[in-house]
Amino acid sequence: MRHILSRTLSALAATVVVSLLLPVAPASAHGQLATSTPLTGTVVREPLTQLGLYFTEKPASNAHFTVTGPDGSRVDNGWSFGEPKRLDKPVQEYFMVNGVFEPRLYHTGFPAMVTVAHWPAKGRYTASYLSVASDGEAVRGNVTFDYQGPSTRAPAGWVVPTAGPDATLLAQAEGEGPASPGATGGPADATGAPATDPAGATDDQRDGGFPAWLVPALIVVVVSAIVLVAARRRPVARGAVSASRRPIGRAGKAPEARKVANTARKPGNRAGGRSRGGRR
Repeated sequence: MRHILSRTLSALAATVVVSLLLPVAPASAHGQLATSTPLTGTVVREPLTQLGLYFTEKPASNAHFTVTGPDGSRVDNGWSFGEPKRLDKPVQEYFMVNGVFEPRLYHTGFPAMVTVAHWPAKGRYTASYLSVASDGEAVRGNVTFDYQGPSTRAPAGWVVPTAGPDATLLAQAEGEGPASPGATGGPADATGAPATDPAGATDDQRDGGFPAWLVPALIVVVVSAIVLVAARRRPVARGAVSASRRPIGRAGKAPEARKVANTARKPGNRAGGRSRGGRR
């Protein structure tokens, strides 16, 4: 029994280890943020006029961007498309092709240039973005950095913006509207041409894919092993225990113990025991 249980537990442990070593099914959302100027977590010491947020595909035309200062007030003054640039480090995204996640590498960043009206104080600034990728998935996030440069004044006539994302963008981000009007049918390169079709992807774009059914199969194996262990450890009913498995010592001594008990209950024996005690 212990040997069987040990082997079952070993198999279960091996299954868990294999499942942990395998890559988790990646998210298929596209158009993610590739890099930014400044990078998140860095220190800025000069009053930049624009912040650059570079995505793996061109942001939607109705994308929404904000920049907030240390006191929570906005300092952004609109945004525009910028000139695409080659990324220092390519970004990998995944596509589902014939039931398999296949990676693609993106070497070009497509920017949204967010204008900063002024830098009112030193401290933490946050650039937030909301867009919709070509696959209909929401693209949202934040870039935070520490500003330690000189304070600057707001331009004449500038008003603190209060507008939020438009209703169409919010509907698209929640999956309730059509695809983004600013996104093409697929990621574009620096010239605006669609990216390579999955069938024509290069080797370094396609390596690392794995069958989508593998993870559910591992779950079935783990559950089956747990059920097997539980069945092996289930207690057997008392009535089902055979006489051959009872302790020999107890079975042999039981009749003698009953004889002694019956003899002790006879009147004569009790009297005789007292009389012998009297003689002593």
